[in-house]
Amino acid sequence: MARFDGGWAWLLLALVLVVQLSQADEQATPWGRGYFPNTELVDQDGRPVRFFDDLIEDKVVVVNFIFTGCGDSCPLETARLRQVQQLLGERVGRDVFFYSISIDPLSDTPEVLKAYMAKFKIGPGWRFLTGEKDQIDALRQALGLFIDGIDNGRNRDHNLSLIVGNQATGRWMKASPFENPWILADQLANSLQNWKQPSVEQSYADAPLIRPPSHGETLFRTRCAACHSLGPMDGETTGMRAVGPDLLGVTERREPVWLSRWIREPDRMLAEQDPIAVELFARYNQVRMPNLGLNEGDTQALVDFLHSEQQRQLRLAAQQTGNAAPP
Repeated sequence: MARFDGGWAWLLLALVLVVQLSQADEQATPWGRGYFPNTELVDQDGRPVRFFDDLIEDKVVVVNFIFTGCGDSCPLETARLRQVQQLLGERVGRDVFFYSISIDPLSDTPEVLKAYMAKFKIGPGWRFLTGEKDQIDALRQALGLFIDGIDNGRNRDHNLSLIVGNQATGRWMKASPFENPWILADQLANSLQNWKQPSVEQSYADAPLIRPPSHGETLFRTRCAACHSLGPMDGETTGMRAVGPDLLGVTERREPVWLSRWIREPDRMLAEQDPIAVELFARYNQVRMPNLGLNEGDTQALVDFLHSEQQRQLRLAAQQTGNAAPP
């Protein structure tokens, strides 16, 4: 009969403990290998990848689902994430990884996805992916980003589907494409990285006074600011000024009726070959203005804010130069 001496016994016990601990860790993290489908996908360069093994394992990631023919939420979501990418800089592709997966893989070939990336001037560290539709639908269901009746409807509607997380720690959260880009960037750079930053003692007496935003300003910051700036200083830190035109003074450049309809129905106006709409589409890299579903009240509130902001900035500029301020 074979006999183990004391050294072999301790080694065998250590191996058993390692296996038990690894199994316990796997069970303690429900968002592990056993949870995620290891879906086969293809990126914009035609390279095959697997969702878990190659894209998210041990990474902090942003995952969203779009299709390039979308005329409402997808362009806005892409533009907003591009702001976040600009804020994170070189950390994208090193500490944080962005993935946009098409829900219309029959149309969104790798070549189409690559052209879509070029329109939005997507930087490195962000991959666009396609694959088999049934497998992508199963992946969305596993991520909690698939709603029966919406995502499998006849009109190719889909819910706002953006999720961020750290696979290694099991921390995941849904996010909105209307989220402030600085907040989302901070979550990806700090909260999900498990970093602890020392706080700095500051007095509340030194805090600036914050004016409550109007309804129109809220709409602009959450819907429009992903693609548009408003004046020389607005949007510079995110590098977004090339996606759409600066809107300072737009209430004077455009007729009120035209501007109101353009805000509410940009897709219809472009389809009707409105001359101004066609010219803007060509000038700004053929990025379609999304239909945000705003009603007439929302539209008027937004137009009022754009006008008032122009007047405010003109008064500020006049004060700085000593010239007479506009009424």
